[in-house]
Amino acid sequence: MTRDEFLQFVPYCQQRLDDDPHLQAKVLHSEIVELGYNRAYSTFTRALRRHLTRPRCGPCHRGRAGPGCGTLEDVQFDWVRLPTAPVGWDGGRETYLLMGSLTRSGRWRAALADTDDLPHYVEALDQVLRRLGGTGERWLFDRTPPVCSTAGKVTAVFHEIAIHYGASIAIRPQMGAPGPVVRAHRSVVLHWWNTAADELGVQAAQDSLDRLTERSDGRHRRVSCNARALLPLPSKPFPARIGVQRRVDPHGLVSFEGNFYLLPPGLAGNEVGIRRRLDEPHLSITTTRGAVIARFPRAPRGAGRTVTEHSGPITLERPNRTPGAGARA
Repeated sequence: MTRDEFLQFVPYCQQRLDDDPHLQAKVLHSEIVELGYNRAYSTFTRALRRHLTRPRCGPCHRGRAGPGCGTLEDVQFDWVRLPTAPVGWDGGRETYLLMGSLTRSGRWRAALADTDDLPHYVEALDQVLRRLGGTGERWLFDRTPPVCSTAGKVTAVFHEIAIHYGASIAIRPQMGAPGPVVRAHRSVVLHWWNTAADELGVQAAQDSLDRLTERSDGRHRRVSCNARALLPLPSKPFPARIGVQRRVDPHGLVSFEGNFYLLPPGLAGNEVGIRRRLDEPHLSITTTRGAVIARFPRAPRGAGRTVTEHSGPITLERPNRTPGAGARA
């Protein structure tokens, strides 16, 4: 690889060193090898010294002692639309993925989502944070819905979501190309999607994605100047409500999140709604008008279970008012 060819990796290396002045050269070398660099470590270190200067860590330079340096972690989120969802997945024609990267340590996690609406976005965000083990002091987003408008104004509901998790929101000032770290993670995820995910069920794909992101943890460990601990998460997710429409099959079963739920007799062929609040352990099956038919304990996503026990009986529609009832409903 010639000197000019190495220059394509300079922006990525500079960004990683800006994020972490103590990043080991061997860790950085292993990262760019994954991006296509094919020279030995010794060649890499010579090129690194020639083209880049490691940024100076102010607190360490001043000799200050303490548990860490700099501010609390920020979390940078990236919402990715994945092409052509597998036929066996219980969702639409497209699948989405939310990536969350810690800007100082470089650790990252990702979660799959069925659609790009707000409740599924919140569910994926909660899963990413719980996989990271906490939340950063600040969340960084591109100018994309459902977080904000194209003008960069954060929606009122997303402010409520951030308050629930104890974080603030920052919108990146322009819609240009993502940073090198985000591009690297996106490249890894798309390669994984094209080579592995199509042969897996939805939960097996999420498990495979978790293993992929966890393998990168060793490359991002610091020698010193560790970032401060992440902020703790609330005990339950933000109470967003997921709602989808499904058609009952001839056996009275309705599918949701890779499981089946057995409905009362007489509903085969009808369209029903499925409603679930993220902070509750059950889901409700409703008529198209919103009346609850049955309430089931929610099976784990992708478990392949058939749930038959539900609470009942439940009145499908409100009875007619009796004569003389007046205004009392």
